[in-house]
Amino acid sequence: MLAFEDLANVLGLPAKEAALRSPFGLISRIEGGLPIAALERLAHLLAPNDSQFKYRFVPKATYERRKASRRLSSDEGMRIARVARVWSLALDVWQTDEAAREFLFRAHPMLEDRRPIDVIIQNEIGAEFVLEILASLKYGSAA
Repeated sequence: MLAFEDLANVLGLPAKEAALRSPFGLISRIEGGLPIAALERLAHLLAPNDSQFKYRFVPKATYERRKASRRLSSDEGMRIARVARVWSLALDVWQTDEAAREFLFRAHPMLEDRRPIDVIIQNEIGAEFVLEILASLKYGSAA
């Protein structure tokens, strides 16, 4: 279900670095610290008009420190990759950035009226719930 090429594209990883686009290359890159640009890119894709959105992943003070090192921690990278993974499938299902954003930022009854984006950022299990909803939409079951 996960297209590593799509995930690498969402994270803004260079196309010329093919090794980073394999499953284990991507894992190594995340564990070694994604570039801060991956966070900035993802925040812009999901919330282009919200300059504060990136602080949902990394607190502001930590973000400033990360800018100096230009790398995220592995935990921060995992959180960003988790959201990028869901974003990629949401785009596949909804076909446009606006429609995918609308899905992610609107309360959903199958998530006890929580917004999918909040559930995804919170933890991996929440992301799996949202991925299941998106898979149901993509493959024909009602969600």
